[in-house]
Amino acid sequence: MTKKILFTALMAVFALAIHAQVEAPKDTPQLEFALQLKVTLGEAFSINNTQHGRRTVIPITGGTFEGPGIKGTIVSGGADYQLANADGRTEVEAIYCIKTDDGVYIHVRNRGIIANSKDANGNPSFYFRCAPQFEAPADSKYGWLNNSLFLCAPSFSAGFNGIVLNVWRVK
Repeated sequence: MTKKILFTALMAVFALAIHAQVEAPKDTPQLEFALQLKVTLGEAFSINNTQHGRRTVIPITGGTFEGPGIKGTIVSGGADYQLANADGRTEVEAIYCIKTDDGVYIHVRNRGIIANSKDANGNPSFYFRCAPQFEAPADSKYGWLNNSLFLCAPSFSAGFNGIVLNVWRVK
């Protein structure tokens, strides 16, 4: 009988410990708006049925960007490389450069996921998020871009031949 009571008490303590781990942490990261990029795109082309899936390449032809303390143009010549599988999931990797209004070049590599799937209730869902990484000259006023994580919510705008990328810095 003592073993049964001890076992029950241990299980209760274990259950309380599990419950305590489910609570949201107090240091949840915050986001701060960093910049918006309006990227113009060229004609896409695809390579079907590769060993990894369907590869699509979308040329980046230019555009503009602006945020607090940063503004400039998107350099033509980059591309968005997408790899789609049969399940409706696409991996995105855009590689390009931006040039600030004061002449500083910054390399951008933006990786993300596009997913057409169903939610837990079986309803159609669409997910499109990216995580850009920046390579700016460390000794420039844009060096802060090298030392933070960023999240991006891409969207499309009527009347604009391209994609709009709203970028937030994880604080």
